Amino acid sequence: MKTLIRADSSSTIGLGHIMRDLVLAKNLEGEVFFACQNLEGNIISSIPYEVKILKSNDANELIALIKALHVKLLVIDHYGIDVHFEQKVKSATGVEILSFDDTYQPHYCDILLNHNISADKKRYKDLVPLHCELRCGSLYTLIRDEFREEKKCKREKIYDVLIAMGGSDASNITQKILKTLPTSLHVSVLTTHSNAHLEELQNYSNDKPNITLHVNSNEVAKLIHQSRLAIVTPSVMVHEVLFMEVPFIAIKVADNQDDMYQYLKQHDYHVLERFSATTFKYEVKRFLK
Repeated sequence: MKTLIRADSSSTIGLGHIMRDLVLAKNLEGEVFFACQNLEGNIISSIPYEVKILKSNDANELIALIKALHVKLLVIDHYGIDVHFEQKVKSATGVEILSFDDTYQPHYCDILLNHNISADKKRYKDLVPLHCELRCGSLYTLIRDEFREEKKCKREKIYDVLIAMGGSDASNITQKILKTLPTSLHVSVLTTHSNAHLEELQNYSNDKPNITLHVNSNEVAKLIHQSRLAIVTPSVMVHEVLFMEVPFIAIKVADNQDDMYQYLKQHDYHVLERFSATTFKYEVKRFLK
């Protein structure tokens, strides 16, 4: 069976869609292809599958590719693709569609996947066709193999704080966080070359021996494991720090993180609706006392 995964990455979109799609791809049978636009700050070169480059996010272009490849399953992980787009593709190709969703939008798909721990199956009533299979919640959470292997290891906690605000850090919040933390703390920062503010971050960190910058690291699970506290967004990263049993503070930086933010807040996790230096300082002190 041939599967086509439609997803993008960039300095503004972030890298999370592609990262979780790669986990899903490992569990698919048959040939897997990705269809991506060549956007600035993308991670297409990191995808270990054949990538078909799209000139636009146009349904007709995708339909032509599906027909040319004889695709049986289309995976859509894209906020720019809506129910009308999906209906058009389904009508033209008859392909089975699996749609990712974490914001409770209408979809015309055969399978809907919301792998967040906050996912609520009941909220999809009237949003998907009656025949749609709902895969919601922690049972379907996509955890990378590196985390499963790392959890078997014993590690010394060499970092007081780990900061991971998304591979592209589109909100440019990492430096604000760093400026708030005491210089006595050993801080590890995860980022990538997709971060439009990387040079600025490197210049800031260069003369600060307590800050270690990890760019495009292949040891994310290990670095989380070696940290006493993680500063993350209420996103896929929460699944990973929970899996590694590392305490965390989650700071919301985008509207599509609202559902996870509300869930974490209701379950008494440490979350901030927006970054506030005063509140953040207080939370960090409480954790590291």
